Amino acid sequence: MKAVTLNSFGGTDAFILREVPKPVPGPGQVLVRVHATSINPLDYQVRRGDYPDLVQLPAITGHDVSGVVEEVGPGVTAFAPGDEVWYTPQIFEGPGSYAEYHVAAENIIGKKPASLSHLEAASLTLVGGTAWEALVVRAALRVGETVLVHGGAGGVGHVAIQVAKAIGARVITTVREANFDFARSMGADVVIDYEAEDYVDAVMRETGGRGVDVVFDTIGGDTLSRSPDVLAQLGRVVSIVDIARPQNLVQAWGKNASYHFVFTRQNRGKLDELSALVERGQLKPYVGATYTLADIPLAHARLESRDNGLRGKVAIAVVPTAEPDIRQARP
Repeated sequence: MKAVTLNSFGGTDAFILREVPKPVPGPGQVLVRVHATSINPLDYQVRRGDYPDLVQLPAITGHDVSGVVEEVGPGVTAFAPGDEVWYTPQIFEGPGSYAEYHVAAENIIGKKPASLSHLEAASLTLVGGTAWEALVVRAALRVGETVLVHGGAGGVGHVAIQVAKAIGARVITTVREANFDFARSMGADVVIDYEAEDYVDAVMRETGGRGVDVVFDTIGGDTLSRSPDVLAQLGRVVSIVDIARPQNLVQAWGKNASYHFVFTRQNRGKLDELSALVERGQLKPYVGATYTLADIPLAHARLESRDNGLRGKVAIAVVPTAEPDIRQARP
């Protein structure tokens, strides 16, 4: 089978498209013909060597799968050949999704929502699971509460807005002015141009000085240190960003704030919850650009370049004929 392997840590030239043996499912495992995958910040972090102790080279990376079951191993009862499935491979535990075939444990796989294309489904597994874990499991966001989503035009951010609205929360998000209409189309109630004004001042103005119940950090920087400035009493902060700089959290004490750091876990239950939102029309990923398997280096470069006008997700069509409306984007 064809696969894109990472042979050294560094730039996008570290990837090589090559032939590798097709995997064989073992007990409790499913062999999936990968129709689509997508690119996440985690992917380029792995590529550039942020987690050298967790990745053994050469490696097949990638963290999203949408495809069709080709074969099941002994003991598998939930799936059969021909089933359309979606999932996130176990992170740092074996080969990833940049390949024509992938083997995964039965218990992390879900039935793909029928209303989503493979490109759309592959653009939702990791970011959808992350948003669900952050807002539902960890922050316990409730009906009527207000959440601040940093980076509402990004892969996780645009999904988080939709999940929060499905819960019944009021959503404030920070985006560039050029993304105002996009963020509103995702369901944001208030959009803040973080380039034009201090988001702390804007949030306090929009909440009448009360602050928000939840801050969802997808961007990093000094967000954790500044979150107490926008939190209501007993507020919660959830971050999915690797902390690369010291953060002063003294002010969080006075707000009785709780901080949660999320590294999403893989399981079928979250996929089923996301599927329910999809089928009710409350959740739909936005595919901002599409590339082929051979063009994964270009896809990485596109996502890694922040000032590129990209919205939503960068998808990879592993089986090009599966999606007749593919848009071949370039950076």
